[in-house]
This record gives sequence, C-alpha cells and structure tokens, in this order.
Amino acid sequence: MERTGVAVVGGGPAGMVAGLLLARAGVEVTVLEKHGDFLRDFRGDTVHASTLTLLDELGLGPSFADVPHQLVDRMQVLLDSGPQTMADLKRLPGPHKHIAFVPQWDFLDLLADAGKREPSFELRMNTEFTGLLKENGKVTGVRYRTAGGGTGELAADLVIAADGRHSLVREQAGLPVRKFGAPMDVWWFRVPRESGELSGATGRFGRGHGLVLINRGDYFQCAYLIRKGTDELLRSEGVAAFRRRMAELVPWLAERMEAVESLDDVKLLDVKLDRLGRWHRDGLLCIGDAAHAMSPIGGVGINLAVQDAVAAATIVAAPLRRGELSPKVLAKVRRRRWLPTAVTQAVQRRIQDSFLKPTLAGTSGVAQGKVPLPIRLLQRFPRLQVVPGYLVAIGLRPEHAPGFARRAPEHIERS
Repeated sequence: MERTGVAVVGGGPAGMVAGLLLARAGVEVTVLEKHGDFLRDFRGDTVHASTLTLLDELGLGPSFADVPHQLVDRMQVLLDSGPQTMADLKRLPGPHKHIAFVPQWDFLDLLADAGKREPSFELRMNTEFTGLLKENGKVTGVRYRTAGGGTGELAADLVIAADGRHSLVREQAGLPVRKFGAPMDVWWFRVPRESGELSGATGRFGRGHGLVLINRGDYFQCAYLIRKGTDELLRSEGVAAFRRRMAELVPWLAERMEAVESLDDVKLLDVKLDRLGRWHRDGLLCIGDAAHAMSPIGGVGINLAVQDAVAAATIVAAPLRRGELSPKVLAKVRRRRWLPTAVTQAVQRRIQDSFLKPTLAGTSGVAQGKVPLPIRLLQRFPRLQVVPGYLVAIGLRPEHAPGFARRAPEHIERS
C-alpha cells in the first residue's frame, strides 16, 4: 500500500495552503484533487487583505503580483436610490488596504507551482476520494479512484478533509453537523463586459431581486440570488422571463443577456450555512467549508478556509514530525478557529434574516426604494465603513505563516 504523511482531500484554497505549509515543514504531503485542472467558473474570486499578507510571508507576493488581478479598496451596493458605499478598505491596518479579485484557478495554480518546489509535496489531479481507511476506530488513510478508472489506497498519519461544503469525507466520518439554513440559492451565469466598466464585484438589490457582478476581464460572472427552493419554478418560466428580470434590475444588461442562450447556461449553487460540532476524529481533521459551510455573503468563505489551513498546519506540523499526533492536538484547531467562524456566521445569518430574506420576498424597504438604516448610518458616518471593511478583508483572528513556512520574496516560474 502507498503511504504518505498527510493526505489532503481537495485541491481548493484550504487544501492547497495546508499542503504547501506542511510540505515546507518537512512533512510528506499528498493532495488529491478529483478534477484535471482548476478551471471552474463558479469558484470564489476574492483574495482578502489577510491572505495577501500571508502570501507575502510565504515569499509569494511577487509571484501573485504577476497574476492578472484587480485591487479594490471599497465595496458598494447599488440600490434603486443609487450607489451606497458599504466598506472603506483604505482605512485598514497593515500593508494591504484592499482586496484582490483574481480568477481562483490562477490563485490555485500559483499555490500548486509553489508546492511543486517542495520535495515532500505531491499533487495528484484526476484523483477522486472514494472512502476512508479505518483501523480500530482510527482513520488511517483514504481510498481513491483515478480518471482512468483505476483504484488505490493511500495510508496516512493524518487525513485533512478540504473537499468543500458537500464533503464526502465528513459524511463518511459521521461528524455531526449543525445546520443554520439560508433563504437563498444562487444562479451563476456570464455576460460580456466592455472595457472600463465595473471593477471588482458590485451588488445590485431592488424590486425583490439581488445580483452580484464579478469582473473577469472580458465578461462578468454573475450571481443572481433567488429564494431558496425556487429553482425549478423559475426555470419553468423560460429564458425570456429570466432575461427580462435581469434587464429590469440592471437595464444596461438587456442586450447582453442574449449571451444566455438557454437556462442550460445558468448553473445552480445550493447555498448552505452550517458548522460541525467537532472538526476531527482520530486521524482526521476537517477545515474550510468541510468544517463550516459559509454563505456567499461578503465572499469571506475563502478567507476563513485559508486561515483554517494556516492554523491547522501550524498546530499539527511538529507533532506529525515527532510521531505524536493525537486527537487532543487535532482538537486545538477547532478551538483556535471557532470564534472567528461562529462570529462570521452569526453576522451572515443576521444579514440573511434582516436584509436578504425580505428583499428577495419583495417586502423590505429596499424593494420600495428605501435605504436600510445600517446603510444610511454608514453613509452619514463614513469612518464606520472601516468596521465591515475589516470583517470582510481581514476578519477576526487572522493567521500568520509559521516560521518554518516563511521564505524570501521571489518570482516562481509558472508551469
């Protein structure tokens, strides 16, 4: 049977960061990613200020600067009454007073290239997790299947579940989940973008609808918020009705909606908001969305996943090297990351209940063209805009690279 030190299931931000840091600690790491590449339209694009600082600490700042991206120093929503500034990032502490928007596949490619420079790092694409190996109640490795139909088993001292909100690993581990629910799902689609138009991500809310437009160069990746469970009903109305709704919400999108030829071009994201009561079993640790699925509100899921990965690598690296990893050590990761996770989810739930749910139902003041009180306060007292800016761009208890993972700045040649 094959063997590694740590088997990381999932090649998203959490899995790749955890794999890179552990490899820099001298731990043998194998990352299993079921897809053949990272090219997915519906991944988050936000790289937060705290993650940019982490990249600097890892020596990857110059390489990230080479990747096409946009820097955004304020966050706005467009209401029927006009644009409203929600967060001012120019007031943030630290070197990065902005967030970056970059296609996530470029970000993951950068991490993969950095990992490949470490002799103990291995990334296996087209390798899908199929089951856990267990012995006397302890997780001892994983079973996998390759794109060619081959199967195998990989023994490991630790399995890290970083396989997202629909984590098969956590399901097979039988870890209890606390579900909070969400009032919305998201329809993802794309329309053409012209040079000089909206940068970063902009939200448009009104008339019982919500739409976020993410600049991806020559097109907008669009996230249309729909009421939870209405996907089938809305699809039955046909593509013409959908185009008409988007044109009413954002009139200048009218002609571009012809790019959505049918509703087959529209993909559904089933929004979840949940959290594990316990993030580990003996030999297994869950991080990122596998431990706590986040709402897309604020785009903070990636930041929390990366912070989990840094905390996990920092806590488990030395015990792994000494052969002293225990459930007690693994429990420290949840204790370290519980507060920022729980507080962020509480804020998301508040926004869901007080703003998004009534807005999508058409019963809020926004639907009648009114500006909600919290937004009015942010406009009247602009200095307050640093508070949501800090929560989104940095977050509670930001993690920093441990000493063993830090490197001098350098440009890494892209593969």
